[in-house]
Amino acid sequence: MALSGKRVAQIEIKPKGDVFHKLWKANPHHIPNLSPTLVQNCQLHEGEIGTVGCVLHWNYLYEGKDCVAKTRILAIDDEKKLTTYQVVEGDFLKLYKNIYMYCHVDTKGPNHVVTWTFEYEKLSPDVPDPDALLDFYKRLTKDIETKHL
Repeated sequence: MALSGKRVAQIEIKPKGDVFHKLWKANPHHIPNLSPTLVQNCQLHEGEIGTVGCVLHWNYLYEGKDCVAKTRILAIDDEKKLTTYQVVEGDFLKLYKNIYMYCHVDTKGPNHVVTWTFEYEKLSPDVPDPDALLDFYKRLTKDIETKHL
């Protein structure tokens, strides 16, 4: 069983992808207002929001448990509407050596598609692949679409 892996999910959204990209890049502190049942808090921990290197502290409800995470923005590509994050602290690092998340928004004609990609390395072979985490981000994306976009 491989310790490293990659998971991808695509979610079609109705509103313009620019708005979704800007939310995740520059206004993540608004996400708890858009999906309070999944994300309770997002605060700047280090750096400047919307810039490479900033660290965000998250409180969220995952599989019925209160959890925390810190994510660092590693890269922002406004032209491609792609933001890259690394989980640098929190509950998931009890199971995974590292997790990188990519949020890419693509426009295909009148449709806009959000692609979440997770690259990860498990601490041991008995750790499950992060499919439940991917499902969490699918639900979060749909919540944001419904309430904001």
